Formats: sequence, C-alpha cells, structure tokens
Amino acid sequence: MPLPKISEARELTDEQLAEEILAVKKQLFQLRLQKATRQLEKPHQFRHARHRLAQLMTVEAERKRAVSQPAKEQE
Repeated sequence: MPLPKISEARELTDEQLAEEILAVKKQLFQLRLQKATRQLEKPHQFRHARHRLAQLMTVEAERKRAVSQPAKEQE
C-alpha cells in the first residue's frame, strides 16, 4: 500500500480536512491501543497514518497562512 499523496489532501474542503484530521487521530489512537494489547497485525499502518496526519496538518497550516497573509499586507 503506497503512502497517500498530498495532492489528495489539497483537494479537500476545510470541513473535510478537519474531519479527516480527526479521523486519522482516532485511527492512531486505535493503532496504539492495538499495539499495547499486542493485537496489531500491520505495523506499517502507523507510518501511513502519521504521514497522512502530517500532510493534512501541513495543508491546514498553509491555508491559515494564506488567509493571514493578505490581512498583514493591508496593514
């Protein structure tokens, strides 16, 4: 299973982005729980989930900066 592409994250709306971030955080929690109880079968899922979360948070930060930039330029 290949790592997710950041272009997919950039296509999401702000609401979808927030929902996806929450979903990935929940998934990471579940993976940690499975690891602690020794039920984790696919350890590579950690890497994929962390990678996806980083992408989503990067896109979110980019959008916040883009919104704040014009406000700073007007001052």
